[in-house]
Amino acid sequence: MSGGIAVSVPVLAPSRKTVSIIIPIYNERQYVEQILERVRSAPLQPELNREIIVVDDGSTDGSTVLLETLNSNLSLRVHHSVLNFGKGTAIRIGLHYATGDYILIQDADMEYDPRDYEKLLQPLLDQTADVVYGSRFAGSVTGMRWQNYLANKLLSSLSNLLYGAHITDEATGYKVFRKEALAKLNLKCKRFDFCPEVTAKVRKAGFQIREVPISYEGRTAKQGKKIRLRDGVEAIWTLCKYRLKE
Repeated sequence: MSGGIAVSVPVLAPSRKTVSIIIPIYNERQYVEQILERVRSAPLQPELNREIIVVDDGSTDGSTVLLETLNSNLSLRVHHSVLNFGKGTAIRIGLHYATGDYILIQDADMEYDPRDYEKLLQPLLDQTADVVYGSRFAGSVTGMRWQNYLANKLLSSLSNLLYGAHITDEATGYKVFRKEALAKLNLKCKRFDFCPEVTAKVRKAGFQIREVPISYEGRTAKQGKKIRLRDGVEAIWTLCKYRLKE
């Protein structure tokens, strides 16, 4: 018998739809195993399959090696970038791999709870929405610094003013899309400008944003939180920039 590595690939029922869960990762070795287990075991509606896509964005802390080990036991699609290009680029890379009917963005830092997936996906399954945001402020928030709270409120207010978005949480990490809707947006984001760019382009394309309440447990910079003041400034500029563009 010839040697080789046996890879277990799940058989997808043809009549069921699939949600592609894109997880951008950069230096999250301490959390990656936990978050992948939570994503893999999170409840989904019975008519849904899940496809897990991990984009390692040039990690240097051992996340890359750990992902390879985990990938031998879990059914994942893993992309390794040689350099750290940014969250927006990682999400756009993940979209190239996604084959699902729905796209769900999942941060790797344990601030967001995959047990909220069913709530996030239900409006898409009911065909009452094409875009769903998980709102921390309509749900429960713990551990968020007051500076981040004010920045989030400012970005939501600016989105409502410039785009008539009628949302409470523009910068939420939980965003879910019908794949055809997201494909129309021609995203250019590289870093944390993903959120403001996608919000601007979703609204300019005529899609309404549906919000559902989610739970959120914030972490500190010492615990690995990467967003900084410059990212907030860039988010404001991005919202303004796309309002002025045709």
